[in-house]
Amino acid sequence: MSTRHIVWDWNSTLFHDIDAVIAATNDSFAAVGLPPITLERYRDLYCVPVPRFYEKITGRLPEPDEWTMLDRTFQRSYTRHADACALTPGVDALLAGWQASGRTQSILSLTAHDELLPFVNRFAIESRFLRVDGRIGPAGGGKAEHLARHLTSMAADPATVVVIGDAADDAHAAREVGASAVLYTGGSHSRASLERAGVPVVDTLAEAVALVES
Repeated sequence: MSTRHIVWDWNSTLFHDIDAVIAATNDSFAAVGLPPITLERYRDLYCVPVPRFYEKITGRLPEPDEWTMLDRTFQRSYTRHADACALTPGVDALLAGWQASGRTQSILSLTAHDELLPFVNRFAIESRFLRVDGRIGPAGGGKAEHLARHLTSMAADPATVVVIGDAADDAHAAREVGASAVLYTGGSHSRASLERAGVPVVDTLAEAVALVES
């Protein structure tokens, strides 16, 4: 079936915030006595649920109090650094073109919903989307159930949906609900780790949309 709907990931996909993510990660690491991490190492190790990422770094899952400190420190730091971030180059034209074609699109993010909406509104692009859904509830979970609820809320047939994101978890979630996926190398994962997800991998969002259209 032809693609009728794109589900866009937000962080490090539509929103080019990878520098803010690395800065906030290192601030959270410092809060619990961990050394800083480079972008390259982050991309090699990052995964969700996020506590598993910390397990890769330290060899153990964070304790509940430790996780709370990590998450709170990350969120405070990220909010500060993200103020200097912008949309990924070319996003405005891609969103406008997809909408003009008569097809639909939405945003699904693991960022807390109340924190996501001001970011989207800041760029005056909310009218491009049928729906914008951030995370409701505690941080640290995966994306498949979140995606299933998102599609159900729009009565979207998963067979006509493509998820475009920067993390292997985007592909795993899409596969679980019966949708397709295209992964983008400009965010949180290395190309090698994305390719292990078994879906197309591209270096630009323009390539992603072209691939969906073809």
